[in-house]
Amino acid sequence: MAPGFILTISGPDRPGIVHAVTAFLVERNLNIIDSSQFGDPASQRFFMRTQFAATSDEFPELEKLRTAFEPTAQSFSLDFEINPTMKKPRVLIMVSKIGHCLNDLLFRQSTGQLSIEVPLIVSNHPDFATLAATYNVPFHHLPVTADTKAQQESQILELVREQNIDLIVLARYMQVLSPTLCAAMSGRIINIHHSFLPSFKGAKPYHQAYDRGVKIIGATAHFVTSDLDEGPIIEQNVVRVNHGMSPKELTHAGSNVESNVLAAAVKYVTERRVILNGHKTVVFN
Repeated sequence: MAPGFILTISGPDRPGIVHAVTAFLVERNLNIIDSSQFGDPASQRFFMRTQFAATSDEFPELEKLRTAFEPTAQSFSLDFEINPTMKKPRVLIMVSKIGHCLNDLLFRQSTGQLSIEVPLIVSNHPDFATLAATYNVPFHHLPVTADTKAQQESQILELVREQNIDLIVLARYMQVLSPTLCAAMSGRIINIHHSFLPSFKGAKPYHQAYDRGVKIIGATAHFVTSDLDEGPIIEQNVVRVNHGMSPKELTHAGSNVESNVLAAAVKYVTERRVILNGHKTVVFN
């Protein structure tokens, strides 16, 4: 991304919002690099993402920009955020015993495909400590049982505070998060699951899909809420399969889709391209 800022807004749809945003930027000699907007006829809400930069070497201060935009936001009843494009979001990755998504995210981060920082990995199993060490990422083994769940999640939240975490990514973390943790990180937790839900819930979904002779498999990345697997969807994709593929081959194909979908969702969210719209999302991709 070019140096600058990203403004995201949402609010009641009405005439004049784009004009007001543009005028605000022009008055401060700020240049629009990219802008997208969407008016939802169902919810009657308006969404906009604008990337802008200064036309000189002197960048305006972030807090001054936020303060200056407040009157415009209030006049249109807008919720807004302004974030610097060069600040890499700090992402906590959580994993259990299936590591393809973790490995994919770490590789993409290390090669610059994802503009994020990964200050730590948390797992309820020790399996991927070596993989974490390969990427020089601290690994925290926090085992959990039904009796220790509250204590373990308290440790997670403490790590979130200590490390100034912006986003939690569940890279096949096979534990249901409590309402307490979901509320504490509302809108800041992404999960990945096979898109067989709800048709193929429970253990061995790819074996269930094999038994039913499916022709398409896929994956869904969504925000986590206290309603299991019901959070707003960020990204989905599918791949065609056929009758000659074994459950193992289906699992491999599904793993590839899961990795790609989760990486895309992380990219969209960390580039401020995703705005919540009730139980749905607007994704400017």
